[in-house]
Amino acid sequence: MTTPSTAERMIRLLALVPYLQARPDGVRLADAAADFGVPEAQLRRDLDLLWVCGLPGHGPGDLIDLAFEGDRVRVTFTAGMVRPLRLSTDEAVALIVALRTLLELPGLAEGEAVSRALAKVSAAAGHPAEVAAPVVVSVDAREQSLSVVRAGLERQRALHLHYYVPSRDERTERTVDPMRLLLVDGHWYLEAWCRNVEGTRLFRLDRIDDVTVLDEPAAPPPEAHERDLDGGLYQPPAEAPLVRLRLARTARWVADYYPVEEQGEVGDPPGGLAVAVRTSDLAWARRLVASLGGAATVDEPAELAAQVAGEARAALARYAD
Repeated sequence: MTTPSTAERMIRLLALVPYLQARPDGVRLADAAADFGVPEAQLRRDLDLLWVCGLPGHGPGDLIDLAFEGDRVRVTFTAGMVRPLRLSTDEAVALIVALRTLLELPGLAEGEAVSRALAKVSAAAGHPAEVAAPVVVSVDAREQSLSVVRAGLERQRALHLHYYVPSRDERTERTVDPMRLLLVDGHWYLEAWCRNVEGTRLFRLDRIDDVTVLDEPAAPPPEAHERDLDGGLYQPPAEAPLVRLRLARTARWVADYYPVEEQGEVGDPPGGLAVAVRTSDLAWARRLVASLGGAATVDEPAELAAQVAGEARAALARYAD
């Protein structure tokens, strides 16, 4: 049975010759490796293998021939491997639907290029394009906020938005001065100066219920700085309190899922982990501990430990009633 890595390499080898033939003046090895999404060393190994492939007889004039000139490579004999790979019906339908989905996205900067690609793929696909025709692509209505936010950034105008804050389970209304758009882990974020809290904040676009471009110009103050995301998306302020928890073995995943500043093994509970999480939202920490169902104990701060204990006693009292 062919392993996935072998299958991927075979597909790449079949595509390499027509790829090189389409570039008669040659192509830089680094550029070809980037086009195929592999390291340059892997591409060199693929080219070495192509050198011993060709027509039956395997003598001079039968094998694929390549020419290396500095950091460039070109094909000098194709051995008949000049036809590019053809898409299967499923692949063609998937590609056409994906391109249509892109066109439905609001604020798409490359809409004209996507339209041309869709027309070419549909024409080349033939029957698969007819199969894909009845497929209806629907984009989440909340994605409409992306085009409005982009318009505000391009026009350098302030934005008025209704935003859902999941940590407090409430909807807020605020005016912001947009600074930039970010795409992190598949989610769009607006980084902006929030006039309500007088600070720079990140707003996830799928949590914006409504957004409007205002007539007034965006004017982030001098202290509004774009955050360095090398340390992660969530960066609590240095003055935020540390929440120290002791986690049972079943809750050790918390240290992997949330950014912790300290962690260490503990024997009580057996196989447990002590962690310190910095957060300015103690209500979030209280809900986290409650959701762990007894698998976490609060050591600090004392007020948080008292709140968690009080809520636990109240819950037990309700069960008793």
